[in-house]
Amino acid sequence: MCGATKGGVSTDGVDLATQAVVQGVVTRDGEPVSGAYVRLLDSTGEFTAEVPTSATGQFRFFAGAGTWTVRTLAPKAEPVDRQVVAAIGEVAELQVALS
Repeated sequence: MCGATKGGVSTDGVDLATQAVVQGVVTRDGEPVSGAYVRLLDSTGEFTAEVPTSATGQFRFFAGAGTWTVRTLAPKAEPVDRQVVAAIGEVAELQVALS
């Protein structure tokens, strides 16, 4: 069972009025993947930020408004790219399943 909050990672304490949030959960075979690396790439493919996933496979970025690529890297898995649009006041939720 995934440890993520139903409906996504909790945004308690995040001022969504001033933030564009990109967050999600990385899984493999339905189980959370801890210690994967998730990168945020801008619209030109340039590296912007990287975070490791938590013990429950979760990650979060505070991004500027616009189109981003989220790239997930983990041992024994092909990189997975997902495009996402971030907007101030909104949370862009991603579910990344590794094979």
